[in-house]
Amino acid sequence: MTAFELADWRAAVARLYLSDADLPEFRRRRDELFATHPQSPVGAGFTGLRYFPPTDDGVCEAPLRDEPGRLEIDTAGPDGVVRYDRVGVLDTPWGELSLWWYAAYGGGLFLPLRDGTSGAETYGGGRYLTDTVKGTHGRGVELRGSTVRLDVNYAYNPSCAYDDRWLCPLAPPENRVTAPIRAGERTYR
Repeated sequence: MTAFELADWRAAVARLYLSDADLPEFRRRRDELFATHPQSPVGAGFTGLRYFPPTDDGVCEAPLRDEPGRLEIDTAGPDGVVRYDRVGVLDTPWGELSLWWYAAYGGGLFLPLRDGTSGAETYGGGRYLTDTVKGTHGRGVELRGSTVRLDVNYAYNPSCAYDDRWLCPLAPPENRVTAPIRAGERTYR
C-alpha cells in the first residue's frame, strides 16, 4: 500500500459520491471501484457487494437538535484515541441518531449506525451513512439548514467488514437503534 494509492482511492470515492449517478448506476460503479482499485478493502475473487433493494422507507428528512457532546473511540491501532464532537441529534423514524464531527485536522462529518439488521443481515458492528474524511459526501447525509436528509439506501460497510487488516470506529451506543432498516449494503460474506 502506498500513500499515493490511498489518496487516489479517496479521490475516486469522492468523485463517485459527488457524481450524478442514480442509485443503480452508483452501486455498479462502486462495485467496479472495489474490483479494480489497489486500495480496495476486498480481496481477490470479488464478485460484487450485496444490497437491499432500493426503498423509500430508507429515506427521511430529520430535524437536527443541537445537543453538544464528545465521543472518544480507542481504535487499538496507530490512530490511538479518535475524538468526535456531536453536531446534533437527529430525530428519525428509526430512533435518535447522533451526527458527529471528526475533531482532528481537516475534520469531517461521521454518521455510523447499528440497527435491527446488524449481525444477521448487515455487518454486526454497524454501517456508515457518511464519513466525509473518506470522501462520502452528499449521498447518505445531506445537510438542509436545520434538517438533514438521510438516505439509508447509501449505507455502507466500514472497511473492517471486508478485511481484518482494517480498524474502524463502530457505531457508539447512542447510534444503535432496534428498528430494522432494510436499506443499503448487506453483509459481504
